Amino acid sequence: MRWGDPAFSELLLGGYLGLLTLLWTGLLASVGGWHKKFGLPDAPADALPSLSICVPARDEAHQIAACVRAALASDHPAFEVILVDDGSTDGTGEVAKDAASGDARFRLVQGTTPPAGWAGKPWACARAAAEAHGGHLLFIDADVVLAPDAARRAAAVLQARQLGLLSLFGTWRLVSFWERVAIPVIGWFIRGVTDIEAVNAPGRKEAFANGQFILVERGAYEAIGGHAAVKAEVLEDVRLGQSLKQRGHSLGLYAAPWAFEVRLYRSLGEVLSGYGKNFYEGMGRRPHIALGALLFLAISSFLPYALLPLAVIAPQVLLTGVSAAWPWQLWLGVVCGLPVAFRFRLDRADGRSGVLAWTHPLGNLVLGAVLLSSVFRVRTRWKGRTFVDGRAA
Repeated sequence: MRWGDPAFSELLLGGYLGLLTLLWTGLLASVGGWHKKFGLPDAPADALPSLSICVPARDEAHQIAACVRAALASDHPAFEVILVDDGSTDGTGEVAKDAASGDARFRLVQGTTPPAGWAGKPWACARAAAEAHGGHLLFIDADVVLAPDAARRAAAVLQARQLGLLSLFGTWRLVSFWERVAIPVIGWFIRGVTDIEAVNAPGRKEAFANGQFILVERGAYEAIGGHAAVKAEVLEDVRLGQSLKQRGHSLGLYAAPWAFEVRLYRSLGEVLSGYGKNFYEGMGRRPHIALGALLFLAISSFLPYALLPLAVIAPQVLLTGVSAAWPWQLWLGVVCGLPVAFRFRLDRADGRSGVLAWTHPLGNLVLGAVLLSSVFRVRTRWKGRTFVDGRAA
């Protein structure tokens, strides 16, 4: 067989479309079971240690009030909320203090300039831990809005399973068009490539933690030196999990969309900048992993949409020598529809309407742009601070 032979054209195109059909059909079938398989289990919440909810915040006045009120509404039997105002210039600390309405369980700590070699967020987390009294420490981001029972249920699992660290995937609050288009695609890509079973297996080296919700047992945290172990890292959450697991502590990573809501970014520029600052770092700065991800996106998500109009407008170019073009056009159309159906199921599983499922190809373009920009971004600034190759400059 050679190029131009009908049999060769059918074999080549049929193999490609067959592989994509199997891939996307498998992904479609897996959506329903993911939350069940990796959902946060139940555990008795008897005799829980006291809890310190630690919130590092820098220029978060627009959303810190909701974070503080939700944290103070937790139904954990004994907790405090410590907010470190990390050099904010927008009145974050005052807004947080007003939101606490004099609640004695709330403490505001004024941040200080990070020492040499420290990134801002790890230093703010270390400051919060130093002020904390709890036997468990829960680190959450300033854009996280906790459910009332999230901290208690997570603490019960941490204690029952004797974990050093427990982290959760919550759900996103999506408002603007670009948030709704891109964040589910990028977020689910991260979740999809994370081997949660391996992370949760004590004998495996894989480790991961989501900085939006990290609950640690205080003894385990102090045994590794706390956030000093990850002081320079832009990806401090993942590195904290790795440090704990390397020292023999077990991790727990679970899906709990009910546990908290987070609004990450508000525009396309913020999506590109926010994810781009640490996306390649999350791949261990390994070029072959990044190249593999780009090739996967190109072959599975970009190429079919480029081939479909070609197959319709100029079938003689793509379908060389094939006598009947319409079955292949139809099959290619189905392959282009499967990712949209996959996105629809993801949105529905996350509690969204699915009305923007048709934008999935556009979301994948943003994902590709994030990955490319992250690979070539040696120096980056985030919230006024500079990082070089993923570490504090």
